Amino acid sequence: METTAEVVICGAGIAGVAAAYHLTRRGITSIVLVDEGPPLSLTSDKSAESYRNWWPGPGSDMVSLMNRSIDLMEDLARESGNVFLMNRRGYLFATAQAEQVEHYLRAAEEAAVLGVGPVRIHRSPGDDYRPAPTVGYEGQPTGTDVITDRSVIRRHFPYLAEDTVALLHARRCGWFSGQQLGMYMLERARARGVRLIEGRVERIETAGGRVSGVKVAGPGGSRTVGTPRFVNAAGPYVRDVGRLVGVDLPVFCERHAKVAFHDTLGVVPRHAPMTIWTDPVRLPWSPEERAELQGSDALRHLLDEMPAGVHGRPEGGADSPIVLGVWTYDVEPMEARFPVEFDPAYAEIVLRGLSRPIPGLAAYLSRLPKCFVDGGYYTKTRENRLLAGPLPLEGSFLIGGLSGYGMMSSNGAADLLADHIAERPLPSYAPAFHLDRYQNPAYRALLAEWGDSGQL
Repeated sequence: METTAEVVICGAGIAGVAAAYHLTRRGITSIVLVDEGPPLSLTSDKSAESYRNWWPGPGSDMVSLMNRSIDLMEDLARESGNVFLMNRRGYLFATAQAEQVEHYLRAAEEAAVLGVGPVRIHRSPGDDYRPAPTVGYEGQPTGTDVITDRSVIRRHFPYLAEDTVALLHARRCGWFSGQQLGMYMLERARARGVRLIEGRVERIETAGGRVSGVKVAGPGGSRTVGTPRFVNAAGPYVRDVGRLVGVDLPVFCERHAKVAFHDTLGVVPRHAPMTIWTDPVRLPWSPEERAELQGSDALRHLLDEMPAGVHGRPEGGADSPIVLGVWTYDVEPMEARFPVEFDPAYAEIVLRGLSRPIPGLAAYLSRLPKCFVDGGYYTKTRENRLLAGPLPLEGSFLIGGLSGYGMMSSNGAADLLADHIAERPLPSYAPAFHLDRYQNPAYRALLAEWGDSGQL
């Protein structure tokens, strides 16, 4: 069976769906989305569903792309009546280390230069700190609030550890229902003519040095879709699909998980922001537990200091008891395999880690609550910056390497990709996400000195 399309997109995860949606906004509606499974079902439905414009340099390109992506999500929220429940509670970075205070202040000033927004510093009890509302995203401040007064911290965040000395509240951040966002865009795209085909992309056909068709193997057999443009949006399989157009993409996969548990004691307030502990953590163990761990070669490492970055937030509405927790303490590159297997101790490790910034959670450690662990793969470039733009084979394009920020960046990345495909003027940040950046000697030199990747 043969059909035609202006664009064929491999992958109906959030990246492929967003690409289809934004192409229809530019008048390109003859689009085929190809995926072996249901839309948004491989890793897109495993996200922590958060967003932020808080990104480190070098340069302002990530902040610019994320600001654009958040603008687009806010437009979709207004248009849909906020069907995907976007909020702007912020990301709350917390520390008990006095030496971190200066780092928070410096980071906030640097972020302002990059375009995150202004800095507000709260050094005394009378400073006018404005907490984030539980719901909604309109009319809220951008930038960051740095709180160094202990009484202000206790007044607004009494559930945090008493030795917390400083907070950095990044404000153009929050979360939403990623599945609802993706389905809303997919429905709008399909209403404009986008077709969904179940199957696997097997071959990219060429003629005269450019894309001429895509062979798809599906339940009813193989078919060739004639097309002048092909988009690789294959998520954790983006490197495999890249080889079909003769490109070895500079990406790799990491396994990442999140844990959900019922906070039946109400330790984490339902209005809390995303809370990130920026200090290293030693897990709390009883003397008996420590002795048992010390005697196990496989588990002794759990007595060591663990990396900073354990974080969590409430999930669901005011009546929901669910809390999500995430800790990326194990980030070894690996091949993507499904179903994903996780560390059996992950839930307990995360809950113990979260009890450092939120001591009330220690009440659960003697008898762990029932926990649900899921997750997927971050598909990343070395510097943790996505790829969106053309590939060397004429008519082939890429949207990939969206790492753990695919939900929040998908609209900005797809918007950029659609400009490339529709041959529209490109934003100033476009070169920072083009594959050919690795051919730039200055960029390669910068990679050797790259610092914070922005991963949480």
